[in-house]
Parts: sequence; C-alpha cells; structure tokens
Amino acid sequence: MEWTIQQVAARAGVTSRTLRHYDDIGLLHPSRVGDNGYRYYDMDAVARLQRILLLRDLGLGLPVIADVLDRQGDEEGALGDHIGLLEAERSRLDQRIRAVRHTLDARASGSDPSMQMMLEGFNDPYRDEVVARWGERVFQESNDWWHGKTVRQQIAWKRDTDDLVNSWAEAWKDGVSPGSDRAQALAARHVEWLRAIPGTPVAEGDRERSVELVRCLGDMYVEHPDFSATYGTAEGAAFVRDSLHEYARTSM
Repeated sequence: MEWTIQQVAARAGVTSRTLRHYDDIGLLHPSRVGDNGYRYYDMDAVARLQRILLLRDLGLGLPVIADVLDRQGDEEGALGDHIGLLEAERSRLDQRIRAVRHTLDARASGSDPSMQMMLEGFNDPYRDEVVARWGERVFQESNDWWHGKTVRQQIAWKRDTDDLVNSWAEAWKDGVSPGSDRAQALAARHVEWLRAIPGTPVAEGDRERSVELVRCLGDMYVEHPDFSATYGTAEGAAFVRDSLHEYARTSM
C-alpha cells in the first residue's frame, strides 16, 4: 500500500514542499517516483517519517535527526525508544497540568500560596529513601495519588494527618506506655492511615512487607530529624516507634 505526497503531507501536518526538501537532503526518499514524476510513499517510508517528526518535536535539527536515524539500524527498537521519550514527555506535561490546576484550585479556595508549596512537596524529599526501601513503583503510585488530589483534598488529608500526629503527642505527654490500649489503638489508626495510600504494602494486603513497612517507618521517625521534630521530641518519636513495633509484632 502506498500514498501520494499530497496524502502523506496532509495526514502528517506538513507541506509537500517539506517532504520534497527531506528527499533533496537525503533524509526521506519516496518509495518510488512514478512516470509522471509524482512521489509515492509506502509503509516503510511513512514509518521513517514518523520517526523524523518525533525527533523534530524533541527539538533536534535535521542534520542530527539524519545522524540518529542512520545509527539506529533496529527500527522496532528505535520506535520503542521513541515511546519511552514520549511517555517521559507526557509525564512532564501531566506534572505541569497538575501544577497549573493546583494554582487555580488554590486561588478558588483562598489558600495561602506557602501552604500550597508545602503540600505540593509532599513525598518528594524522601523519594530516594522510599525507592531504596520499597521500590520505584511504591513511590510513583503514592506520589501520583497525592498529586492527583485537589488542593481542598490535600488540605483535608493534611488536617487528618495532623490530628493523628497530635494524638500521638498527647498520648506520650500523658505518660501512656507503648503497649497500652490507647497506644495500640493509635498504632492501628496509623496503619489504617497507611492503608489509604496506594502503592504501599499495607494498601495491597502484603502482610510480610506491611510489617516491614510499619517497623521501618517507626525507625525512621526516630532516625530522621524532621520526623523527630514532627512528634515534638526524640522521646515522643521513640514512643511512636515502640508503639508501632509492638503493634506489628502482636496485631499484624
């Protein structure tokens, strides 16, 4: 099957003059030229044009595109690479769309821009640690879940989280022990909080990895200065850790 230069140009969103130029510089030859001088393009030629347009959209100049195509002998492999590049570009565009949408939501809800910045950064500072402990997929799913929320939903979730943290702090100040009913109820609430986050082992019902996650989080609350400050003092963070460890040992 083949198409005329006019058909290919119209479908590709370029001009016939552009296709003739590609022919002149050796970038894209027609599959054949008829006796009447008309250029015709078969499936292979159209596939090459697709690759040219993809690379052009990435900002590459024609000489660079020609060099890339000449070095990519495996056409299927090259198309696979292009898919990867397009998916990465789609991810960047999705992030920009979310950022603009959040800006609009923040204006509509009257939120303080500094609050918006704080919420937008959720999860990201700990990316390397999350990936190292539980894998890229866990981070990506939970991060997408968070950034897919509206500003109002993020604020509501942050409010619930703050209430959980405050409940931990109050229990520690009241002198309850990690194994007490009150501390274990808070630990159960903490695990349910984790269950609501997609990508976590708790959300997926993986018991063994859930136990590991809960124990590791408890350790991180003590070892990471930011978390120690969240729970008031190092002793408060240690109380949360010990309570979670006890819950993981006896109730998970």
